[in-house]
Amino acid sequence: RREQARLKASVVEEDTEQWQKDPHFSGLQRVGGVDLSYVKGDESRACASLVVLSFPALEVLYQDCRMVAVTAPYVAGFLAFREVPVLLQAVQRLQQEEPQLQPQVLLVDGNGLLHPRGFGTACHLGVLTDLPCIGVAKNLLHVDGLVRDELHREQVRSLQRSGETFPLTGTSGKVLGMVLRSCSSSSRPLYVSVGHRVSLGTAVRLVRACCRFRIPEPIRQADIRSREYLRK
Repeated sequence: RREQARLKASVVEEDTEQWQKDPHFSGLQRVGGVDLSYVKGDESRACASLVVLSFPALEVLYQDCRMVAVTAPYVAGFLAFREVPVLLQAVQRLQQEEPQLQPQVLLVDGNGLLHPRGFGTACHLGVLTDLPCIGVAKNLLHVDGLVRDELHREQVRSLQRSGETFPLTGTSGKVLGMVLRSCSSSSRPLYVSVGHRVSLGTAVRLVRACCRFRIPEPIRQADIRSREYLRK
């Protein structure tokens, strides 16, 4: 908890890059995605995957998949201590080997500020890499009074078209993230939250711009490649 609190002090919850302030993201050329897929029946071995896609074409420019040993145990609310070290290594390898392909923003399969102590995986990875980071979760994390009750389900049903959203406001009154219907072909939403060096509005716009399907393409490609690597 002390380490989380120490790192959390460095989180920047606003846009820091010129491309973020442009309605069409002019100047954004490379978007990264990270994923960890575990070996079935073995929580200590996983495939860590980092991909970098061109923007706006969303074509894969770089991929790095490799087997890693995951040593920290799973503890709810502290998942980042288990997963971020190996994802950080993947980013550092890219920075050393192909610096020209470094992503200008990272999409993380997980949460940012939407976390019991306001410091999820996307915040953790963002602070340690100092890259703009966005948390994109497939399920709602029950924090600060947020629950998947009938009211929440009703709000989700009200999202009729791709790009429609509603805010996730906790009982504290703080907006922790946004619920986004990312594509018209799926009624299951995404839960977008700030990781680091990006505003919530920009995070939602960018996630939507990266979606061909329900899951944004950088995370989808990282997931596909890590699962394929495990299968082989």
